[in-house]
Amino acid sequence: MRLSPVMTVMHNAAQKAARRLLRDFNEVEQLQVSIKGPGDFVSQADLRAETTLREELGRARPGYAFLMEESGASGGENWTWRWVVDPLDGTTNFLHGIPHWAISIGLQRRLPDGSAELAAAVVYNPAGNEMFWAEKGAGAYLNERRLRVSARREMIDCVFATGIPFAATHNNRKLPFARTLAAIMPQVAGVRRFGSAALDLCWTAAGRYDGFWELGLKPWDCAAGLLVVREAGGFTTDPHNAPQEAMDMECHVVAANPHMHARLRELVLGGMSAGTTAAG
Repeated sequence: MRLSPVMTVMHNAAQKAARRLLRDFNEVEQLQVSIKGPGDFVSQADLRAETTLREELGRARPGYAFLMEESGASGGENWTWRWVVDPLDGTTNFLHGIPHWAISIGLQRRLPDGSAELAAAVVYNPAGNEMFWAEKGAGAYLNERRLRVSARREMIDCVFATGIPFAATHNNRKLPFARTLAAIMPQVAGVRRFGSAALDLCWTAAGRYDGFWELGLKPWDCAAGLLVVREAGGFTTDPHNAPQEAMDMECHVVAANPHMHARLRELVLGGMSAGTTAAG
C-alpha cells in the first residue's frame, strides 16, 4: 500500500527499533536488567529502542515534541504536534521470553481551540510481524488488511481483555478491578490478560477481542491503540463516557465494538463505584 509521508516515517522508525529489540529478545537471558519497582522492569533493550525512536522520529520531523515512557516530555509545552511513544509495551513479557510485546507510536495534533486529537498511530509486534496502523479519517489496518471491530451483540458470545493488577499496582485499583471482573466473568465467553495494553487495543480493533478495559494506564500505553480502535469502527472512552483525546497522565480506558461498549462501560463504572463505596 502507498503510505502517507508521516505514516512512512512511523513505519520506518518502528521497524528500525524492532531489529535491535528482536536481537535482544533472542538473547533475553543475557540482558542487563535494572528494576524500577516490583514487577515493573526496564532493560537496556527498552532504553536503546527509545533512543532509536527519538532519533528517527526527530530527524524526520524536527519540530515535533515528545512524550516517551522512559525520558518523559520534551520539546516545550506549546507544541503543535507531539509523538507519544512506548518503545517496548509488554516489557515483562519480553524479559520472560514471551513473544507478545510491541512498539507503540502515537501522534497528537493540537487544534486551534487548544484541545488535542490523535492523528496517527502505529503499534508493531515484531515477534509476530504484525504492524497495526491508522490515520484519523483513513481507517485502520493490520499490515495491508483493513480492520473492523467485531459485530458481536451478546455478552455470552464475547471475549474481553484487561490488565490484571500486579505487585506494584496501588491498592485503590485492586478492589475496583476485582469487583468489575466478578461482574463480567459470569456473563462472557472469556476474559484474557496477555500483558500489553497497546496490543489488547489493536486486537480489539481486529475483532479478536470484543472489548478491553483497564484503569490507570499511561498515555504511551494507549495513545496509538485508541486511534486504531476508533478507525476500525469501535468506541473508546473512559468509564464515565468521556473521550480520551487529552492523553492525561492517568488514563482509564474502555474500548469495545459499538454494540458492547455501553454495557462494558457500565460494568467497569459499577466496579469503580462499588470499590469507592466499600473503601469509604
